[in-house]
Amino acid sequence: MARAAPSLSNDDIAARFERLYRACYQDLLGFALRRTDRPEGAADVVADTFLVAWRRFHEIPPEQARAWLFGVARNVMSNHRRADRRSAGLAERLRQELTQVTTVEPEVPEEIRRAFRSLPESDQELLRLVAWEGLAADDLALTLGCTVNAARIRLHRARRRLAAALREPSLNR
Repeated sequence: MARAAPSLSNDDIAARFERLYRACYQDLLGFALRRTDRPEGAADVVADTFLVAWRRFHEIPPEQARAWLFGVARNVMSNHRRADRRSAGLAERLRQELTQVTTVEPEVPEEIRRAFRSLPESDQELLRLVAWEGLAADDLALTLGCTVNAARIRLHRARRRLAAALREPSLNR
């Protein structure tokens, strides 16, 4: 009857993983850099490879860990390429679809348009979210990542600045 391998403590596993990482990182990075178009892509491949290695640490053959990691890296690159192809296909379909879409800006008198454009971008966005997108205060708060009270205060201030801009003599030509 075969004996079960002695179980390792979490500290032992972490130390062994760190040694594996230090021993193989540069080799895997070079491998990925030679096979990807962008350094960020290579970094992603290496990171995902070591993530798989961490999750499946007990499956790594001790005498062939480096070769095992290269096999994982090849699979990770294949997965990344498939995801890139799917993403590119989806982006192309979306581009085709968006060529058929037309946007309609509301009819606004020129003096209001000028006053609106004179506001800070943050005020313009708040007012657009409410006027064009129809968001209520609670929806606005969620969109902005703030409390409902803070959203109401920001909206109130933006409206006040718009009213002040409308009263500016330079806009009333």
